[in-house]
Formats: sequence, structure tokens, C-alpha cells
Amino acid sequence: MQYALGSTHLHVTNRGKPMPSADMLNDLIPVFVTLFVIIDPLGLVPVFIVLTQGTSAAHRRRMAIRACLTSFFILAAFALIGEGLLGIFGIHMPAFRIAGGTLLFLIALEMLFEKRSQKRNERAEQVHQELEDDHDGDKTKPKAVTKSKTDQTIPDDEADDVSIFPMSIPFLSGPGSIASVMLLMGKFEDNVAMQASVIGVVAVVMLIAFVFFMLSNVVAKRLSPTVATVVSRLLGMILAALAVQFIIDGIKQAFF
Repeated sequence: MQYALGSTHLHVTNRGKPMPSADMLNDLIPVFVTLFVIIDPLGLVPVFIVLTQGTSAAHRRRMAIRACLTSFFILAAFALIGEGLLGIFGIHMPAFRIAGGTLLFLIALEMLFEKRSQKRNERAEQVHQELEDDHDGDKTKPKAVTKSKTDQTIPDDEADDVSIFPMSIPFLSGPGSIASVMLLMGKFEDNVAMQASVIGVVAVVMLIAFVFFMLSNVVAKRLSPTVATVVSRLLGMILAALAVQFIIDGIKQAFF
């Protein structure tokens, strides 16, 4: 029997006994699935395309980097101090687990019935139209109006900054994402290594989102609506099960 005391996990090499590192990996899989489904970088690709339509590649890259970094810091901040904020208002983790689980379950229902993607696309179209209307109101010369056409590239100094709103808030780091991160941190409240891993998973999901945004045109062309619908509903079912588990854990902690 050998022990590795220099790491955060105790490795047992005897046959027949599972290693804690494997258990940690098993715990991280549902963490990744939960955050990936809630943040939904694949589903945000059409939103990103709409909001950055007609802009240059450099502008799209800046928007993607800024949105993903801002969202990571927002979620990391709530992961670290979220429970303390709840304590200020007298809210305990069992109550938050029940409320957060209910919120995630409602999001899962929207995914199962294809309501979430529809709402996001409608919101993106609305924001895009509002931004275009603002530009049209500011332009007084007929020559400048032609720049808003889709066959021309909008100059970077005239392109709208959509990285903070709406890409970061509410799409990437909305209420569902914040609640998920806080629930996962509370689940591993006695395990510093796992809590650090949760923040690491947030970074991984944001990196995936950045890659999807950079390849948005390719992803949108290759991903058929049928495949997207099937994937969305499968992930919605998984999220519903995880949400119910959060509610059960909250009830157990509150009443038993």
C-alpha cells in the first residue's frame, strides 16, 4: 500500500480499492454537465451571430474574449462569496438548494419543450433591433446609413459592445448559472479541492464558449436543427434529474 501525501488526494494502489482521484473525477462529471447545460455555449452560438452580424473578425474576437472573461469572474465571485451574501439576508443553504433546484428544474422544462432557445433568439433579435434603431437615430447623413447593410462590414469604432450586455449578463452568467455555481460550491463545502475544481470547470466551460463563438459560422452551418433539438432535450432531461437531486438534498438538510 502506497500513499501520496504531497497531493490533495490520498492514492491507494492496492488492487480492489478505488482511488479517491477516480471518485473526484466521478464528482466532476455531473459538475461539468450541470454548468455546460445551464450556460449552454452551443445554444448561444446563434445569439452571438445575430448580435455581431456585420462586424469584423477582430471585433467578434474582442466581444467573445470580453464576454467569457467577464462571465468567469462574475461566476467565480459568486462561487467564493455567494454563501456569505446569503447569510447576510438570513438565507441558509438548504433553502437555497430547494429554491435553486426548482429554478434549474424550470430551465430544464424549457429545454425539453424547446422554449429556452426560442426565448434567447427572440431576445437577441430584440436587442439587435434596438441597437440598430439607436444607430439609425444617431446617423444624419445618408452616406452613413449604408454601413448598416449586411453586405458591408461595420467599422470597429461604430460596432456595438455586446460583451457585457447581453452576452455576459444575462446569457452566460445569468441567474441560472449563478445559482448552479453556488449550489455546487455548497455541495462540496467541506472539500476545498473540489470547490477549486468547480471554479476550474467554470473556466473550462467559458473556454468552450469562446471556441464556439470563434467558430460560430462553422458551427451554425454544420449543426442541423434536428441534431440541436435532440441534444437540447437530452441535456434538459439530465438537468431535470440533477435539479430534483438538489431539491431532495435541500429537503433532507432542512427537515432530517
